[in-house]
Amino acid sequence: MKTKLGAIALTLPIALTILTGCGMTDTKSSDDIPSSGISTSSDAADDIKKVSSELYNLIGLQGKASDTGPGVKECGGKDPEKYFQMFHSWSFTPASSEQLGGAMTRLKTDLPEHGWNIADYGPDSSRNKNLSLTADNDKKKFSVKIVHRAKDDPPNLNFFVVSGCYQIPDGQEIEQF
Repeated sequence: MKTKLGAIALTLPIALTILTGCGMTDTKSSDDIPSSGISTSSDAADDIKKVSSELYNLIGLQGKASDTGPGVKECGGKDPEKYFQMFHSWSFTPASSEQLGGAMTRLKTDLPEHGWNIADYGPDSSRNKNLSLTADNDKKKFSVKIVHRAKDDPPNLNFFVVSGCYQIPDGQEIEQF
């Protein structure tokens, strides 16, 4: 268990860098993190939970999602007192491991029908060559990376959702959670 948590902690900064560099931009530079508008971190947490819930529903399988909450991070090189991003990392374990076989193919087909653009799809660079999908929702200002960990026991899908850059309303402070 400690190894998995350590691996997640190590991959978090890498995943954030990968996801925030995807096509989710308002300007022509792909290095810019798009603006998600003005919001409190609490309201932004509600937004990312809704996106994760929509993704959960698109899986279309019976199973259990991990009970992890969203987190707050700094937004690139912007003032950390005024700007922040949200992230939400969670996993889905199906009721029966055989069910995951076509889940990634279905997600690749269904996500674009719900406003997501597939940015990357295929085996990752890990030793297990896990099937990985990265998608951006330019309208909602969110990106997701989904990894099918077929060789885990039990097999599961890992989701990492990240928002664009929020600005805290005047007079408010960014809550860290």
